[in-house]
Amino acid sequence: MSNSLKFLRSFSLEEFKEWKGISFIRIIRNEQTGRYFFGYGDKAGAVTSKYPVEKLEHPVISEVISEESGEQFFLLHNAGDNPQFTTVEVL
Repeated sequence: MSNSLKFLRSFSLEEFKEWKGISFIRIIRNEQTGRYFFGYGDKAGAVTSKYPVEKLEHPVISEVISEESGEQFFLLHNAGDNPQFTTVEVL
């Protein structure tokens, strides 16, 4: 993701799964592009471009909007990746 993202809100994985009524999230690699996505139910979201070099040790899912395209989507990333948020506690 080369353009700037505006972070609207973030969820722990458990909060996101409960909200969407799902029991798991799959990380999927597009073999044609090499990019990673996450699947939840019959939908998909983006995975941080830092993955898999940077492991998802403190994963969260944020609802973001691209300031360039206006596209709104979910992004799986590590807590603290966004300078707008500060990690207060890791449980």
